[in-house]
Amino acid sequence: MGHPEKQQSPRPTVWVLTGHKAGDNTQVLALANALGWPYETRQFRYRPYELLTNRLLGATLAGIDKTASSRLDPPWPDLVITAGRRNEPVARWIREQSGGVTRLVHVGRPWSALDVFDLVIVTRQYFVPGRHNVLYVELPLHALTRSQLDATALEWQDRFAALPRPFWSVLLGGNSGPFVFDSAKARWLAQWLNRAVAQSGGAVLVSDSARTPQKSYREFLSQLHVPVRAFHWGSAGENPYRGFLAVADRLVVTGESMSMLAEAVAARRPLYIFDLSDCPSWRGERISRCLPWWIYPRNYRYRPLVHRLAMWLGPTRMKRDVTRIQGELISAGRAVWAGQEWRPGAPPAENADLANAVQRVRGLFDLPVS
Repeated sequence: MGHPEKQQSPRPTVWVLTGHKAGDNTQVLALANALGWPYETRQFRYRPYELLTNRLLGATLAGIDKTASSRLDPPWPDLVITAGRRNEPVARWIREQSGGVTRLVHVGRPWSALDVFDLVIVTRQYFVPGRHNVLYVELPLHALTRSQLDATALEWQDRFAALPRPFWSVLLGGNSGPFVFDSAKARWLAQWLNRAVAQSGGAVLVSDSARTPQKSYREFLSQLHVPVRAFHWGSAGENPYRGFLAVADRLVVTGESMSMLAEAVAARRPLYIFDLSDCPSWRGERISRCLPWWIYPRNYRYRPLVHRLAMWLGPTRMKRDVTRIQGELISAGRAVWAGQEWRPGAPPAENADLANAVQRVRGLFDLPVS
């Protein structure tokens, strides 16, 4: 899209808009750091009615709580990097104040029309149509590398010295959209790990997350009969998530979390995806033999029901299917389903998605990649 003439500095100034979702914040900050340009963060809190005002007013600050959010004052930046629907109207408002000069880069599925942004960086879990200003990436952006994890492993390995190797690091997400982590799934995962660890030796290092149902987590732990070190999200002490990721000899990750999958792939260790769908791969059944979703009472809770209605009634470009990313990882040999035998494939180029994103953003300013 066109912009008024402006004399660009050698290194454009950048504002990074952050919010309440850690996954979104990780992506925009990874991109900003990789660009190597000076940047400032702007953090926002939102009003309960933000969905209404943002959809009706477009470029607006009406959806944010100004008393609890960062100030927005000139000079306006050359570039705004944003993610999530709540920050879209803020980014558009900033560009209006700049006289249309500020470029907008959105990470993830946008709610606004695609031509609002100079660049949209999106994974194929979303049905965003191809455009000149759309960059598809394989996995959510992050800055994690194996060398960073090796350094972290040196810091953490002594804490687990009493446990036998290999370490099976288990990173649990939970309820999200159509995925429900119930007690039956927790029991299956624990029982499979009991068999796998009995065969290979070793211990389980496990952490839950904010989305993990506590009943399911307790059931999972109660069924484990192998050496284990467990962490409960939100409890006192240092969160060992990065440590578990770093020291892992094998990784098991619930498949609903794209951010956890992206970081697990970066760890370059055997990766097992635990399928939280209602017709999971670990049941060994063909799809035609699975029961329809409406048979399960758990799917009538608010979040899974609303998600299914939105996917059914909403426009195609607003739909989401994370199984597309799971399938790509399986097909490429970067992961297998939990319950299957590990089959190593060719490792991906390290942080290729982030490098491609940096190249495209620099292209908005006619600047070289490095």
